Amino acid sequence: MSISLTSAAADRVRSFLGRRGHGVGLRLSVKKTGCSGFAYVVNYADEVGNDDVVFEDQGVKVIVDRDSLGYIDGTEVDFVKQGLNEAFRFRNPNVKGECGCGESFTV
Repeated sequence: MSISLTSAAADRVRSFLGRRGHGVGLRLSVKKTGCSGFAYVVNYADEVGNDDVVFEDQGVKVIVDRDSLGYIDGTEVDFVKQGLNEAFRFRNPNVKGECGCGESFTV
């Protein structure tokens, strides 16, 4: 099981946590929503819970709850800037389809 980060994503997390002044890493999860069924939830983690799995890549901790891990195992997280927009993007090998707007996915 693994979650990995591109160098752009790792740099973004380190930079944000540094400006924020606290936190242990990036928290990833999924929730049921949207046209296709699931959407990614991205937050910064202040602690690691008993039900969390912790991965470390490029010196950054990625915290995932066990319920979400089955949906995002093997995912690579990237951080992209396009014009004025910037966001985390996901390369998830478990995805079978995505909605037209790209906000939700099926596994």
